Amino acid sequence: MKFVCLLCGISSVAFAAPPDPDEAAYPAIERFVEVLEAVRKRHPDADRLAYDRLVNHALEGMLASLDPHSSFIHPEMARQMQENKDLNPELPSLGMTLGLRDDGPYIAAVSPLGAAALAGVLPGSGLLEIDGRKTQGADFSDLLGPLRRPAGEGTRFLLKSPAAPQPFEVVLVHRVVEHRSVAEAKIWNKQSGLGYVRLATFGSGCAREMEAALDELEDRGMKSLVFDLRENGGGHLNETVKILGLFLPPNTAVVTTRGREGESAEPLKTPDRQRRKRDYPLVVLLDRMSASASELTAGALQDLKRATVVGEVSYGKGSVQNIIPTGGGTALRLTIATYHTPSGNTPHRKGITPDVAVAISDTCRANFAKRCHPDALAPEERKIVEAWEDPVIAAAVRVF
Repeated sequence: MKFVCLLCGISSVAFAAPPDPDEAAYPAIERFVEVLEAVRKRHPDADRLAYDRLVNHALEGMLASLDPHSSFIHPEMARQMQENKDLNPELPSLGMTLGLRDDGPYIAAVSPLGAAALAGVLPGSGLLEIDGRKTQGADFSDLLGPLRRPAGEGTRFLLKSPAAPQPFEVVLVHRVVEHRSVAEAKIWNKQSGLGYVRLATFGSGCAREMEAALDELEDRGMKSLVFDLRENGGGHLNETVKILGLFLPPNTAVVTTRGREGESAEPLKTPDRQRRKRDYPLVVLLDRMSASASELTAGALQDLKRATVVGEVSYGKGSVQNIIPTGGGTALRLTIATYHTPSGNTPHRKGITPDVAVAISDTCRANFAKRCHPDALAPEERKIVEAWEDPVIAAAVRVF
């Protein structure tokens, strides 16, 4: 399996040894072997006791215990990834990632604030049925296709949770997943020259989209900007740095990557040339679903006193993962480092704290989601949303 580094350009990271003394490893390994042999000797299901199977499932649990983004890749899944380079087991609309192991498909990872997590789905749960169709023996890629559904539709799963003795059913409703990067760009208030840009994702080429949108708004008289990163789950790191270069001076250090021993790579800097100088007042909006690249963008602009951040504490995803091949045809998706903003702060596990905090109710969250997709609304819903005052934007306007 090819070594892949996700979201960054580092190829390896040298770590210091864990804090435990070397001799602590031996009792721990002995305990593992003792349990392994006790299971093999006494458990009645002999067909489930192969060494490979037991060890792989133990490794699955170990990786899952580290953080939401690390996982063990069983040999069955590793083969699928090898044979199909375009295979993507992540299901953003459901907030979970599927995997494949010897006993069939399972829930490999669950996003903390996604539909699966809110319904109580646990990582490691076996996936027995999808909408009444059994998954055992089905081609893995064929399972993924029907699970990429429009927002608002539901999918019924039969799951076997590691925390429950009997399988249980759960219906998960798919959420909106934006495929456009610059989803909205307009003059919010002509009199004051307030502009508004909502970036839905840091997709490929989004920096060019963002620059074109800013050019147009500036030509129409924009004098200040609300930059909305709510519900933006992140994306390409290189696009993040380019977008920061639209608002910060050339060659400004904006992101560093740190392993256990500190910085492991040179700081990422904004491009060395800037076509237009954009020094107008800027406010960045965040909510609890703003993650990864969104957090690095807001954090860098906040650290460098270039923008005021308004909204909720963000999601808290500021880490780097590698796919690391291991023995027996398996692999690890392992967190190996964290991203840091110019002050040295990392959003990892804690998010970005806004300068101006705004409490966002469930009603406001629902209205914001509807406002982002007005074409899907019934006439009565559209009237309600048009009359709704967004409390986060209201707080942002008061900043200027």
